[in-house]
Amino acid sequence: MCGIIGVIGDDDASQVLVDGLRRLEYRGYDSAGIATLVGGAVDRRRAPGKLNNLDETLRSEPLPGAIGIGHTRWATHGVPNETNAHPHIAGRVAVVHNGIIENFRSIKNELGEQGARFASDTDTEVVAHLLDRLLDQGLTVEKAMVALMERLEGMFALGFLIGGGEDVIVGARRGAPLAIGWGDGKMYLASDAIALAPYTPQVTYLEEDDFVIVRRDGADIFDGAGRKVSRPVINTNLSGAMIGKGNHRHFMKKEIHEQPTAVAETMARYLDPVFEEVTLPGLDVDFAKVPRVTLIACGTAYYSGLIGKYWLEQVARLPAEADVASEFRYRHAPMPEGGVAVFVSQSGETADTLAALHYARSQGQTIVTITNTETSTMARESDVVLPTHAGPEIAVASTKAFTCQLTVLLSLAIAAAKARGTLSDEELTKATRALASLPSELARALHIEEKMKDVAHGVADARDVLYLGRGTSYVVAMEGALKLKEISYIHAEGYASGEMKHGPIALIDERVPVIVVAPSDELFEKTMSNTQEAAAREGQIILITDQEGADQAGDVAERTIILPRVDPLIAPVTYSVPVQMLAYHAAVRKGTDVDQPRNLAKSVTVE
Repeated sequence: MCGIIGVIGDDDASQVLVDGLRRLEYRGYDSAGIATLVGGAVDRRRAPGKLNNLDETLRSEPLPGAIGIGHTRWATHGVPNETNAHPHIAGRVAVVHNGIIENFRSIKNELGEQGARFASDTDTEVVAHLLDRLLDQGLTVEKAMVALMERLEGMFALGFLIGGGEDVIVGARRGAPLAIGWGDGKMYLASDAIALAPYTPQVTYLEEDDFVIVRRDGADIFDGAGRKVSRPVINTNLSGAMIGKGNHRHFMKKEIHEQPTAVAETMARYLDPVFEEVTLPGLDVDFAKVPRVTLIACGTAYYSGLIGKYWLEQVARLPAEADVASEFRYRHAPMPEGGVAVFVSQSGETADTLAALHYARSQGQTIVTITNTETSTMARESDVVLPTHAGPEIAVASTKAFTCQLTVLLSLAIAAAKARGTLSDEELTKATRALASLPSELARALHIEEKMKDVAHGVADARDVLYLGRGTSYVVAMEGALKLKEISYIHAEGYASGEMKHGPIALIDERVPVIVVAPSDELFEKTMSNTQEAAAREGQIILITDQEGADQAGDVAERTIILPRVDPLIAPVTYSVPVQMLAYHAAVRKGTDVDQPRNLAKSVTVE
């Protein structure tokens, strides 16, 4: 959701800015722009659409300067065109902005009465006008920033260039991430450390309501009251190579194939293979006394939480609820004393999930965050972080982050089961061995890709697709439908197969592919009964099962995709692979933008 990059050095800033923005493309955007200081004055270049359009603009109108800021915008206020693209300029000030200024209308009206003239429809432009006005009053940059922060309501990460004075970049954050990069003779600012990976691994994350003044030789960080503060410098361990596509056509395909390794690296944090024990480092909770676990997330992460609910209830016999963060945060839900709230987010910056975390904190819950970003806001505000080790996930549609989240949640369920005594020693060993088998089983599941590609080519021509499943396979069905919608733009819905006769069956005719996710578990026969009902309405049945399931199903399906048989406990993880592949190859067949689908962003940092 939008991206910010800034650099202050002694050579061409434009190239660094555009390269940094390319590393932020995965966040989703619909316009881009950069600004630099040229002869002490601010100048800029902007373009709607993808970065290639900005490249063309810069080729015809180069932008010199050694100090600059850049931005990829995901439209909130105002349509995605050049006028609304960032940076915005008012007087000597240029600004780039992630987030939303909630009180921009009142500020805009006030400044308009004072003679300000606005060129765009955005909320961001008022920030440039307001800072320029404060500087006109003779305030220093530090005091002007304190006054600015006091006026602004909402959430934001801001990057400023200020002409006519000292060569600096100014940044500020409230509710949205912003990091300082420490280079050799150069300094950087970015909304995501990935943007800085080729230039420096040393970063400092601003904390809530911090602002920073960045110079060539360092940075001064201030809190909201204008007091100089110190924040730690950390090593991100990122590199430019980590975010390349390798030999794959798209990041999404690369990330699908990285799942065995990513899951193995995640599992190494929680599983002792010698003693066959699961541990949760840092989580000092007596699950025997926990009355309820509440799992909260958005999008694909919500589906991982929903599978986690099944596992906690079935394996640990622990009451659990899974909730969509954007609904939970407004429901004022009662939460039990001694409860645990688990928040799942790839980025650790998802706005609705973070707001829900704050509510759960107010209700006295133990806060546990499962995230791929240990330095994120959610991680810093949690009692315990259970990290995934998926590595950078660049494609907007989540794949390896999802399966790594499931790995952590299954570890959590097994640890809770042990604490509560709900599994015998034999059952506990069996569950732990199933967890340990995940990397190899995921590797085996990848072998079906050519068959999924063939199936996907038929699905790509459909207008509507139905996904069915029971138990955790129902959640996989919903995730499969979401993936197909996200990247191929085909309407798809995932349903519990037992609910089909209560309405969705009306959708089925000979033009509707019906994707049935059905490992040969205790629910298989019931799922096949529902599948027969769909087949009787001439639905195009595509069955995803194992060999035993295929043998039992007979000829009910037009196409059957056979996966290796696995322990039912880990089936939702391995069965995620074929639905990911189906969506990917359908999207490739249709020629959509697989890694950056329209209207979507990787990290949703606004409500």
